[in-house]
Amino acid sequence: MPFSKIAAENYVPSSANKPRVAVRPYNEGRDKAAVEELEQRCEVGQPGKPSLVTDLMGDPIARVRNFISHIMLVAEYGDGREIVGVIRGCIKTATSGKRSPSPIYVKLAYILGLRVSSTHRRLGIAIKLVQELEEWCKKNGAEYAYMATECSNQASLNLFTQKCNYVKFRNPTVLVQPVHLHHKQLPSDITIVQLPPTLAESVYRKLFSAGSEFFPKDIDRLLSNKLNLGTFMALPKNLLPNWDPNTGELPASFAILSVWDTKEVFRLRVKGVSSLTHAACLGTRVVDAMAPWLKIPSIPNIFKNFGFYFMYGLHMEGQGGPRLLKVLCKMVHNMARNDSRCRVVVAEVGQNDPVREAIPHWKKFSWDEDIWCIKRFGQIKQDYHEFPVSSSSPIFVDPRDL
Repeated sequence: MPFSKIAAENYVPSSANKPRVAVRPYNEGRDKAAVEELEQRCEVGQPGKPSLVTDLMGDPIARVRNFISHIMLVAEYGDGREIVGVIRGCIKTATSGKRSPSPIYVKLAYILGLRVSSTHRRLGIAIKLVQELEEWCKKNGAEYAYMATECSNQASLNLFTQKCNYVKFRNPTVLVQPVHLHHKQLPSDITIVQLPPTLAESVYRKLFSAGSEFFPKDIDRLLSNKLNLGTFMALPKNLLPNWDPNTGELPASFAILSVWDTKEVFRLRVKGVSSLTHAACLGTRVVDAMAPWLKIPSIPNIFKNFGFYFMYGLHMEGQGGPRLLKVLCKMVHNMARNDSRCRVVVAEVGQNDPVREAIPHWKKFSWDEDIWCIKRFGQIKQDYHEFPVSSSSPIFVDPRDL
């Protein structure tokens, strides 16, 4: 990283000379500029390889703001009170994944956005931030805390699993589809219906609340959020006249998903690629623009700030379910195509979730290297609140966690 200094990274002061590290809540009035600068210096990725730079668009707390209970902590170093680390956390109530006739909810804390300046690492700042955040989580009633990182981020895994007693928990797959210049044709024998939030809530509770992991109890709040662009159901056109949503019964064959607009929270940018890669990606866009009838897949400009649409709450049923879900994904692609600031469409699903095979994606842009780690606080009163070590239950990925 450009901010790194080898001497500073390798020097560990003695306890007698070690400057004081203080952790406190984020103060927007006095901390905003310093936190934004720190975020810009902390890239996501492996050294020497392409990395992701996050632009929080002037709101460092945006990634947790959509949860009622949230906090952001900063770490100050030395007498100059320089901000050298940040961490964010939120608390929500969600399902544990235990199959039951009625939903089993637990109170979960989600830890994200841990950043430490490259010149102040190996000084115990990260663990102090995590410990202070965990104390806040426990005071606010959280039974568990979980976090997500990449399997290649060994420093993060060591911190949480070896020093903070988290255990590796789930390994979801992130599926990415670039947004092309051309429109994707939708078949005429399939109908797509946008569900009003109240109906969407009812359908989702019926599908997910009793047998999935991390399904949020406040799904109504999620679906009515301004960042939620809608919930859509695809079904065969010949089934539409016979489907009455008011009965609570679902069609024999259907697919459903919701769309979240992340670009209003943060933007991303890829850096660290070669000039040849830049030129190759540009070439695909030029050819696609000059000869759209060829429908050559093009790679959007991801080297400047871009946003993405996130598909969540994906589910399919019936013999035609996979085809119906693919049609819904095409529709989302077309939505993104009409948004000039949206360059990719993303979904995150469990490794064994049947919807995985039906979601269009580019393997080169997708990955299954994310690892979720979890920690239990104290003794859980009821055994059925515990998360199973391994599970075939689908994971409901809350877009507010991104």
